[in-house]
Amino acid sequence: MIDVRAPVEFAGGSLPSAVNLPLMNNDERHQVGLRYKNNGQQSAIELGHRLVSGETKTQRVQRWCDFMSANAGAVMYCARGGLRSQLSQEWLAEAGAECPRIEGGYKSLRGFLLQYLIDYCANNRFTILSGMTGTGKTEIIHQLPNGVDLEGAANHKGSSFGRPLDEQPVQIDFENRIAIDLLKVSDQHPDTAVVLEDESRNIGARHLPHYFADQMALGQFAVIEMDFEERLERLWQEYVVERYLKTMAFFGADGEHEFACYLRDSLLRIQKRLGGQRTKELLASMDNAIAVQHSDNFASHRHWLSVITRDYYDPMYCYQLEKKKDRVVFRGSRDAVIEWLQHS
Repeated sequence: MIDVRAPVEFAGGSLPSAVNLPLMNNDERHQVGLRYKNNGQQSAIELGHRLVSGETKTQRVQRWCDFMSANAGAVMYCARGGLRSQLSQEWLAEAGAECPRIEGGYKSLRGFLLQYLIDYCANNRFTILSGMTGTGKTEIIHQLPNGVDLEGAANHKGSSFGRPLDEQPVQIDFENRIAIDLLKVSDQHPDTAVVLEDESRNIGARHLPHYFADQMALGQFAVIEMDFEERLERLWQEYVVERYLKTMAFFGADGEHEFACYLRDSLLRIQKRLGGQRTKELLASMDNAIAVQHSDNFASHRHWLSVITRDYYDPMYCYQLEKKKDRVVFRGSRDAVIEWLQHS
């Protein structure tokens, strides 16, 4: 999809399949908006034509043409399916190209997805995949044709150590992604319950709509059982080794400093539950591990990670699962749970 709205509008809410190739930039849109308010539509249109003309117009039309050449079946939209998408179509026609536009624009698309999400929750039940931290639930969700990754939609792993390197999407984008993922699953597997990972209402700074969270609270549970050492190994790989490599790739020369800050900040976020003395001890252990991580191949990080898993993550999980135990319909090893989900 070609989203011809201004960048500021796109940043406030968009669609995963859309690329922002604006008709007007933020400043141009602002000027045209003021003219429309003060002098009416025709005057605003005339100003828009003056602001986007000549080489600027040629470049923007060419970007649309290039996108259409690379994406067969592309469509375009503006905010409400009005003047901007109509004008974009006219300019494309002058260049010998055609691109359908979406009636009602982004507003109609957003309205459709929001209503779909509400209706889906009213008429369908979810299966919830649960298990202690480190059992690899998200990996299983990705393996299932009927799995929907809420953490992926939120760009956050749902824990203190699960913060992304970049930003989380805005709330509207988060909801749009969930709706689209549900659409895909229901289209390809209409008679199969969607499998979701056990999540709280908040995933980082994003929150599940209340009707969605309420429906999750009615779902049946499948629980992965895995021994502590195997879970610790998985967490060490994810929170330490893989995170270090991603941090270095993302920040370059500043990667070492950013990785150390990420670990310390993540630990301090759970200080209240750990207690002051335990946090102080774990920070010392963490700092020591950071100092020697290149000489011991990150092995020393297992100590502090083991403590927070045993003393923080595991008790919290057990407490939460106890409140949901009447909805647990299957327990087993990782492979057994995958097989059950595939045939339930």
